[in-house]
Amino acid sequence: MSEKNIDRRTLLASLATSAAGVALSQHSSAGTRVAADSQGIKKWDIVTDVLVAGSGAAGISAAIDARRGGADVLVVEKLNKLGGSSALSGGVIYAGGGTALQKALGFSDSVESMYHYIAHSGRKHPHLDKIQRYCEQSVAHFDWLVDNGVPYNKRFSDGKGLGFDEASLYYSGSEEAWPWRDECKPAPRGHVPWEKGHQGGKRLMRSLLASAKKLGVKTQKRVSGERLVVESDGRVTGMLVDIKGERVAIKAKRGIVLACGGFIHNREMVKLYAPELYDCSVPWANAGDLGIGIQMGMGAGAAALRMDQGFAIGPIYPPENTIAGIAVNQMGQRLTSEEGYHAVMGNIVTYKQDGIAYFICDKDSDRPQGDDNQPLVAEANTIEELEQKAGFPIGSLQMSVNYYNEHAKNGEDPMFHKSKKYLSPIDKPPFKVYDLSVDKTMYSSHTFGGLQTNVNSQVINVWGEVINGLYAAGRNTSGLPTSPYIASGISVGDCTFFGRQAGQHAAANKS
Repeated sequence: MSEKNIDRRTLLASLATSAAGVALSQHSSAGTRVAADSQGIKKWDIVTDVLVAGSGAAGISAAIDARRGGADVLVVEKLNKLGGSSALSGGVIYAGGGTALQKALGFSDSVESMYHYIAHSGRKHPHLDKIQRYCEQSVAHFDWLVDNGVPYNKRFSDGKGLGFDEASLYYSGSEEAWPWRDECKPAPRGHVPWEKGHQGGKRLMRSLLASAKKLGVKTQKRVSGERLVVESDGRVTGMLVDIKGERVAIKAKRGIVLACGGFIHNREMVKLYAPELYDCSVPWANAGDLGIGIQMGMGAGAAALRMDQGFAIGPIYPPENTIAGIAVNQMGQRLTSEEGYHAVMGNIVTYKQDGIAYFICDKDSDRPQGDDNQPLVAEANTIEELEQKAGFPIGSLQMSVNYYNEHAKNGEDPMFHKSKKYLSPIDKPPFKVYDLSVDKTMYSSHTFGGLQTNVNSQVINVWGEVINGLYAAGRNTSGLPTSPYIASGISVGDCTFFGRQAGQHAAANKS
């Protein structure tokens, strides 16, 4: 073959062919799973129109809309239980622009305000095309959830964070915090499936799984995806899986949707791609979040984006009285407004402060007695003594607290503009320092980096071209969520919405 005749697709196909003889087990836990050449498949053991790998919100949403598009759908799940990480979450969907629930509770919202908040409050240069489509179709997407049996209570909560009061609508991000309250009209966009006791994720997945079953979606548990299968022109047409130790070849005539979650439980992969998250004390996700879908996609030539990004959270609230305290770094300098969404502070600590931070409070802003999520570092009757006991540089903490107190007594916060209702001087002993460091407190984390996809959830290769027949959604992709994570519900909203795009497009793909 002459050099001038080698194009991108030929190169990808030749790479896959050269790897066809590699055993399934021959890859590092942090590496790729090189795609297999279809010519090496002697027999397809299972044939379906659309194959979905993963049974969380992204995978089941894809399955529902693919089935409604007329395709036969098979969902395979690595674990022995369906639902994925979504079932472990609060089930919050970030939705706005005037949803039926917002209107029923008397709140007005616009697509423009929702777009501005998502586009500008997170990491620079987000996926604006995805944000635009998500915001423009948010009202219809919420209706889709309701139509699939997800229940919402006509009740609003004005508390900080996800509550236990059976409310289905709340401010799930920093919309009411500075500077966003001044830049776009705040609106509550956290839509929580009605279920007692933080069980919204379970309720969401029960509803979606029931809808999928009713439509005739087939599911099979304890099936581990191993490698994708590609044709000579680069099309993805199948997957090699492991079922009880045996290799099984599944052919997907219209498309494969990778919805296997992130990689927070693949510790080697986290250390390689997202080292800041490695030391966070609580890797939070379903046990199947091992990066397998990302590795399979990369093995077929897919581009992977923003693999360092993720969610990191060590909340200082609830209860809300603690918001009157201040968070400082190891130099005794204040970090941010304590009223903002707690993942924003988590991002600052994790990515900008080497994972080290502290919470300063007095008697009124102290944590509840018996709360051991944040270790007590020191206690004293004066800030000067507290500073010495905790080992801050001389005068640093005193300066920070004095500056904060001077303005807080007047209901002001010139540095971070914390709302007046959360402002009060730190002046009532005993004074305390709690450890907010990522390896000392209960600091949960999961990953946001993944495969590059377009607005139809088609996977993009390293040359910027669509890989025909391959789709991905949820934490398998680089989607709406970024570091900092700006609101509860962005992730599950991204999963359900772009899972649907994958399912719809795959069902229509008959090439």
